[in-house]
Amino acid sequence: MYSMTGYGRATCMKDGRSLTIELKSVNHRFLDLNFRMPRSFLFLEDAARKQIAASLSRGHVDVFVTYVNRRDDSRMVRVDEGLVKAYEEALNQVEKLTGVKDDRSLSLFARLPDALVIDEAGEDEDALRALLNETMAQALDSLNAMRAREGEAMKRDMLEKLEEIEEKNALIEKRYPETVDEYREKLRARVNELLATPIDEARLAQEVALMADRAAVAEETVRLSSHIRQAREKCALSEPIGRSLDFIVQEMNREVNTISSKSQDIPITQAVIACKSAIEKLREQLQNVE
Repeated sequence: MYSMTGYGRATCMKDGRSLTIELKSVNHRFLDLNFRMPRSFLFLEDAARKQIAASLSRGHVDVFVTYVNRRDDSRMVRVDEGLVKAYEEALNQVEKLTGVKDDRSLSLFARLPDALVIDEAGEDEDALRALLNETMAQALDSLNAMRAREGEAMKRDMLEKLEEIEEKNALIEKRYPETVDEYREKLRARVNELLATPIDEARLAQEVALMADRAAVAEETVRLSSHIRQAREKCALSEPIGRSLDFIVQEMNREVNTISSKSQDIPITQAVIACKSAIEKLREQLQNVE
């Protein structure tokens, strides 16, 4: 089981190039990727999306890419010849206008704005592609390790909640026949209190049977047990299970609500309330399960 919340980071250095990728994920219904990367890597965004999609199925993921090129050939300095000539002509005009003695030097021209231009060298696309692929794989491993740790903690908590629901369901199954017997005795005592004549046992049995039919919860408790078993089986899988578990928990809630509507017995009602509380906690947990 994987949580959709996590953080992963990796840095790779090769041939004077350094690339750092940070991945931050939170819960989302679908896989939603948001990239922040240098322009030199924009041509690799589609490949990066496919690589992430092969590892993650759901969640909003912010992808931060930081790149530094420390190679000697990464930059070059060139002279803007037209601009330097324009500066020279302008200085000549200043000299004629002011009569100030010319004290020009090479360093003067080097300090003039934009006389020397720094150009970024063209990047090796194959080298960037290999570097991105390697760094992304390591960042995804880091992210998934964190998501797995959090998912394992969520799994333990969910299994505890399923066990609690199972215990309450067993209590309901055991309690239901007792409610029928108690209803029979209460009805017998009430009739004896109101009537002086002997009780019509056939009529009493009919009334009890009607009550038992209206309050019968056997079908619901059996289905609830089946849903609990299915949820446990899903928790044991290594594939994304968030959506299917969410559906199962909805069905569990449906069965518990039906039991609640059928029974007016206080112990059963208390068990139902405990089940609803555990189910609600499961639903909250599932919002973050991949």
